[in-house]
Amino acid sequence: MILDLHHFVQEGRPLWDELDALLLRLETGGKRACLDLEEAKRLHYLYQRASADLARVMTFAAEPEIRAHLESLVGRAYGEVHRHRRTDDRWAVWRWFVAGFPGAFRRRLGSFWMAVVATIAGAAFGAGAVLFDPEAKPVLLPFDHLLGNPADRVAEEERDGGSDGAMHATFSASLMTHNIRVAILTLALGITWGFGTLVIIFYNGVILGAVVADYIAAGQTTFLVGWLLPHGSVEIPAFLIAGQAGLVLGGALIGRGDRAPMVERLRSAGPDLATLIGGVAVLLVWAGIVESFLSQYHEPVLPYAAKITFGAVQLTLLAAFLILSGRRGTLLTARRGGAGA
Repeated sequence: MILDLHHFVQEGRPLWDELDALLLRLETGGKRACLDLEEAKRLHYLYQRASADLARVMTFAAEPEIRAHLESLVGRAYGEVHRHRRTDDRWAVWRWFVAGFPGAFRRRLGSFWMAVVATIAGAAFGAGAVLFDPEAKPVLLPFDHLLGNPADRVAEEERDGGSDGAMHATFSASLMTHNIRVAILTLALGITWGFGTLVIIFYNGVILGAVVADYIAAGQTTFLVGWLLPHGSVEIPAFLIAGQAGLVLGGALIGRGDRAPMVERLRSAGPDLATLIGGVAVLLVWAGIVESFLSQYHEPVLPYAAKITFGAVQLTLLAAFLILSGRRGTLLTARRGGAGA
């Protein structure tokens, strides 16, 4: 075998330098030095590539400096790859939420948009049903306090200023438990190849559309937005993400365009499903707190403008979080990827 040493070094040097920088980061970072999944894969690739280059250059007596450099790199990489690195577990949950959750959301974005479309379709159906047949309200709406005249309810709520403060903690806990249970059911019904998940998403849309149409038709739009937006700006996206998870499960079962065995498809989807429903639970806990301690207070106790502003800002922050959070590591890996695999 003839080795073009100049071409060999020119081709391999950028990868050796990248491996050296990655190893230096791990060696000097102490307990805080850790890699995300893509970076770990990159380290393994660079380690294999350096090992292969070392095997090639060992057959030649010339250029002992290159051989010594590669031996050092491979030895250090072997130590890092097979080393048990203790990480600071205190921040593990935080890293999961700010990076893992939005990352899983973005990877499965197609299923999220399917959930959005199903919800909009349900909302259109519910709104049309209430507007064209007011007698349909008892059939569509599961909550007694939504069955009466919206104007009467608004007058009563504004007269009281909000619900009894002593009941807020109990109501909040009950609301969180109920919503998380429904979210888990929405995911679990993905086992019906996604059909059961679509039914729940559609029905949630029906309820939302019926309530919105009923209050707008009664001239209570300001009350409606001030009541729903503070908690709904988190609660509604959370239920959409629960629907996203159910559709991911259904898609893994159906396997359209994926020839991998079903067990392998489910195993591949499993981490994202767990991450998505875990993130949904966190969002629903927060939504329950907001609904109990903010949404239930009305004018004159709390101005509608303040509640609407809070909800709008919260929705903007949630969207930015899901779109942008955790992207830094992915972008760095993508930039490095052009030089390697």
